[in-house]
Amino acid sequence: MQNTVSAGRFTQLLAWRQYLLLLAVVGLVIALPYIFTSGHSLSLLSQMGIAIIFALSYNMLLGQGGMLSFGHAVYYGLGGFITAHVLNMVGDGRLAIPLELMPLVGGLGALAFAIPLGYINTKRSGVSFAMITLGIGELVAASSLMFTDFFGGEAGVSTDRMVDVTLLPFDYGPSIQVYYLIVAWMLLSVLAMYLLTQTPLGKMANAVRDNWERAQFVGYNPRIVNFIQFSIAGFFAGVAGGLFAINYEILTADTVGVQQSGLVLLMTFIGGVSYFFGPILGAILITYLSISLSNITEAWVLYFGLLFVFMVMYAPSGLAGIIMQHRPVWRAGKMGRLVVPYLVAAVPALILFFGAAAVIEMAYHRSASYDPSTPMELFLWDSVVITTVWPWLFAGLAIVIGGAGLRWAIRRFKAVWDEIHEEIAAGGGA
Repeated sequence: MQNTVSAGRFTQLLAWRQYLLLLAVVGLVIALPYIFTSGHSLSLLSQMGIAIIFALSYNMLLGQGGMLSFGHAVYYGLGGFITAHVLNMVGDGRLAIPLELMPLVGGLGALAFAIPLGYINTKRSGVSFAMITLGIGELVAASSLMFTDFFGGEAGVSTDRMVDVTLLPFDYGPSIQVYYLIVAWMLLSVLAMYLLTQTPLGKMANAVRDNWERAQFVGYNPRIVNFIQFSIAGFFAGVAGGLFAINYEILTADTVGVQQSGLVLLMTFIGGVSYFFGPILGAILITYLSISLSNITEAWVLYFGLLFVFMVMYAPSGLAGIIMQHRPVWRAGKMGRLVVPYLVAAVPALILFFGAAAVIEMAYHRSASYDPSTPMELFLWDSVVITTVWPWLFAGLAIVIGGAGLRWAIRRFKAVWDEIHEEIAAGGGA
């Protein structure tokens, strides 16, 4: 009896800690514009908020339903275009929909497309499903240059978010007002998508993902489950697209393109499809890298590809999976023993990274420059001549030294890791 009471108190304490953590995160999100006050930072934060909704909506397909889609940007982009057109109608006085509800308009517009297209997509599963989504995505992307009245052609569709119809006494001209609108919709969407995972629909989506035949055997129709999941995911993608239209006030054909679909796949997978908060981490990281790396190097897409390959090979559970693997160690109070092994591994890892990055930058400069003998900037050096052998030699040496050192450090880390888990299994972490 005493053990039961203790377990109940522990569960209550854990629940309170989770609520406090959630409140702290919400408070941090609200306070971020006062911490990072520059216009660039505010724009980046707004983009992260939109990306979080988009990535979580995609994870409703991939992580929860096991549906690999290559065309999820279709609903993101269509929701944005519909929002832009409706916003223009509000600006002309033909409609009276408050700006605060425009993301809902984008979501409903995307849902109107997700229902018929989802009916087609979910007739198949697995590879066939993925190929159908790719085909529909390419079809919509090609149509964006044909139906110029809706998509605006190459120039896209422009809009103005400063309309007279609003629920709150704001004109949403300043970026900080738009940021808080995005935050409000982000919190509502995150909460709604989380609650959906706790419903019978969410549980059945997991069951269909794990075993299609068994779900069918117990009396459920897997196609209907996938269809409903697909439609809801399209709705939330449209909400993200509507916020994109409000934030940037312009949409082009790229918004519905396959590159946007690939980007959300990258966010979701790198964050971790097996955990609800994984796509949130992936959206934040990839959005930050896409902005910062593109300002540093023209080969930033290649780095994204290498990051994706690395995660697939060495961390398939994503960032969230890495964090959750450390949870037992943290609870056992043994995280301090991993600090030194991590620091030891970080040194050769950085050497390996800079060596590989040097090779990439020099190779890109050689292929893209009219005169490869022109000195280039490389990290701390501003006059590296890549037509000589020395830069390549030093970069190759860094790769060899870093790779060998990292391999040795990983073996040491694994030994400490296994020792800690043996102690936890034996009751040493109690």
